[in-house]
Amino acid sequence: MSRLHPIISVTGSSGAGTTSVKRTFEQIFRRENVSAAFIEGDAFHRYDRAGMKAAIEAAADEGTPHLSHFGPDANLLDMLEETLRTYSESGTGRTRIYVHDAKESELHGIPVGQFTPWHNLPTETDLLFYEGLHGAVVGNGINVAQHVDLKIGVVPVVNLEWIQKIHRDRETRGYSTEAITDTILRRMPDYVRYICPQFSETDINFQRVPIVDTSNPFIARWIPTADESMVVIRFKNPRGIDFPYLLSMIPASFMSRANSIVIPGGKLDLAMQLILTPIILKLIDRKQRVVWGAKAAWPQEREAV
Repeated sequence: MSRLHPIISVTGSSGAGTTSVKRTFEQIFRRENVSAAFIEGDAFHRYDRAGMKAAIEAAADEGTPHLSHFGPDANLLDMLEETLRTYSESGTGRTRIYVHDAKESELHGIPVGQFTPWHNLPTETDLLFYEGLHGAVVGNGINVAQHVDLKIGVVPVVNLEWIQKIHRDRETRGYSTEAITDTILRRMPDYVRYICPQFSETDINFQRVPIVDTSNPFIARWIPTADESMVVIRFKNPRGIDFPYLLSMIPASFMSRANSIVIPGGKLDLAMQLILTPIILKLIDRKQRVVWGAKAAWPQEREAV
């Protein structure tokens, strides 16, 4: 963690909805005039799309049928940790972009399924924002969580997560339902070992719970809407959270435990704005106090020299 170069991570499985949460953060950054550097978890995959397909086939031939992007073998987690450590110490680091679709391909001039070259993060940013699969991962000699100042988990109940993934991959990436189902099954061991444990490390979890039948996610014709959902917001440390204020500002909300508030799904963006804005401003204020303290001390140090 770093007072001078804070880091925020949003962690969730494929289809969890982390991209939507990222957009809320971007709105807050824009409104509060916060300059952020961004990195995506996909940038730290070990293989491009063709390479990953070949690696999966090779692993299956060797009796390991569960290679997936959820696990360490398919990712450069040591490089991710190093990037976060470097940023926390100096406000710098390196990343790249994985090209998902034709729009991104046109933007970056790189074929779909490949990476852009590594590049330096912008300088003089207020904070670093990570969104991806491993923003709070700990284990196998890796400890990403220790470098992050605010860790957010996005964790829909698993049937809803699968519905969202199936619809996204089928409609935007052209995959068949059968292929997506195979991917879900292949990833399950790594999901249990490496994705779920992160949500014990996160500071705040947002878990969307549908209030319609999602018993068979593989035949669901549409994704439950926000109004067909509730969201459970769990705080790892509720100290300093003004629950009476949140309850008064978010209609139909209630507390289910001493560290948890439940809200209508349609009020998620409002709740995130109310909860996250003060925390982000606190990180920035803490950073500025360090900067101001250093500037105040500098003339004295120079005079002593």
